[in-house]
Amino acid sequence: MSMIKIEHLRKEYPNLTPLKDVCVEINKGDVISIIGPSGTGKSTFLRCLNQLEQPTSGTVTFDGEVITDPKCRMEKIRQKMGMVFQSFNLFANLTVIENITSAPVSLLKMSEQQAYEEGMALLRRVGLADKADVFPDQLSGGQKQRVAIARAIAMKPEMILFDEPTSALDPTMAGEVLQVIRNLAKEGMTMMIVTHEMKFARDVSTRVFYMDEGGIYEEGTPEKIFEHPEREKTRIFIKRLKQLRLKVENADFDFIAMTSQIEQFGTENLLSDNVIKDLRLIFEEIVMQGFVKRADVFPIDITVEISDTDNTAAMEIYYSGESYDPMESGDELSAAIVRKISDSSQHIYENGKNTLKIFCRMV
Repeated sequence: MSMIKIEHLRKEYPNLTPLKDVCVEINKGDVISIIGPSGTGKSTFLRCLNQLEQPTSGTVTFDGEVITDPKCRMEKIRQKMGMVFQSFNLFANLTVIENITSAPVSLLKMSEQQAYEEGMALLRRVGLADKADVFPDQLSGGQKQRVAIARAIAMKPEMILFDEPTSALDPTMAGEVLQVIRNLAKEGMTMMIVTHEMKFARDVSTRVFYMDEGGIYEEGTPEKIFEHPEREKTRIFIKRLKQLRLKVENADFDFIAMTSQIEQFGTENLLSDNVIKDLRLIFEEIVMQGFVKRADVFPIDITVEISDTDNTAAMEIYYSGESYDPMESGDELSAAIVRKISDSSQHIYENGKNTLKIFCRMV
């Protein structure tokens, strides 16, 4: 069941357009993690949904009501669409329980007694009942964020938006907050969460949005996005890949300069001397020996990749011509040397294009 429908959402600033053309639907019960590099419009996207940022164009429909219509009463919408900010936004002059009860009393017309009872129940849910009568400046960052979540829930929203709720917290405090959000997910709360916590996003989400290039660059289940991303920028971000790209135009290329680039790249990324030596040797044996007599393969594109997440290094080689795997049909001595120093290799031939990927040993 669709809860939010977003059509051609665009947000422009004088020198920046973080959102160019976002079209997507959010369903009741979705737990959506929004990930991506800094500056790709993730927080702007959330703030456009509850009109804290006014979209330049496009429409947002929430529960059948077009909330981008100037006639829409956003104060009513925000009662149903809670938001938790990275900076907590608690009222410093109110106690914890007063922070939670003030809005239900003033906006939902709840009695003070009912608001207090429900507020204390919420504090027990987030493990802070003993902090009801203290002021926010007496709390840790993690405790403040848990209070902020309890305050959002107190308004009985249909969904909650979380804008990087753990970015200002150390790992222990972040764990406290993430556990509260996990519990809400189990209870079926519809949520959208801008986060840099990849393990959390993988574990708790029903859908993941990877944002880049002014919109939702790729979306899917956590398994799809984290295990089988289809698009290059998603893959680089998820694997935290660092890349060196080289291009060999012909057999008379400057091999000394290129091997020096590989060595410098490895040094800058703190690879061991042995791994750097192996990468250079793979380049020399495969590119210089495996291709030198095959004019049909040029140009050759080479990518050296290092993944911070799984501590791997690999060299990918792309070339044209007939199906040709130098590990099987090339110089036998070169292939034997590469097999000895690498973990494995994979050759794929599709539509007249060859891809050879060689995985390096990291020890």
